[in-house]
Amino acid sequence: MRKFLVILDDSRECLNAMRFAAMRAEKTKGGVTILSVIPPDEFNHWIGVGDLMREEARERIHAHYEVFAKWMRDRHDVDPELVIREGDVVSEILDQVRADDAIGVLVLGAASGKKGPGPLVSQLSRSSGSLPIPVTIVPGELSKERLEDIT
Repeated sequence: MRKFLVILDDSRECLNAMRFAAMRAEKTKGGVTILSVIPPDEFNHWIGVGDLMREEARERIHAHYEVFAKWMRDRHDVDPELVIREGDVVSEILDQVRADDAIGVLVLGAASGKKGPGPLVSQLSRSSGSLPIPVTIVPGELSKERLEDIT
C-alpha cells in the first residue's frame, strides 16, 4: 500500500496538507503517515528540565495528532499512523522516507503570505531533484471544495 507522508507542525498550511493526504489516500486506497519532528534545540536545558519539556512536546503532538486522526477515520476511512522523531526537520523527513519503502509521496502545505511558502517548503524544494519520492505542495489558501475537486 502506498502511503502519503504529511508533516504535523503548528503552521496553518498544515491543515490543507492533511486534508489533501487524507483525500488522496481515500481515493487511491492508500495510507497516511503523519510525521512530527521535535527540534533538538528545544531541550538545551538541564537534563531534568529537558526531559520534562520533551515529554510535554510529545503530549502536545499526540493531542494534535488525535484531532487529525479522528477526522481522517470518520470522514475518509483512513487510519493514519504517527511517527515522532527528534532532530533537524529536513534530515528527519528524509530519514523517514528512507526508512519506510511504502511512502510514495511527501505532502507539504505552503503558506501564502509575503514571507514565502514557509521554511520547510523552501528547503525541500531546493533539493527536490534528489529526493527519492515526489513532493506535492498544497497551497494553504485552497478551499475544502477546491481540494475535493483536485483530489
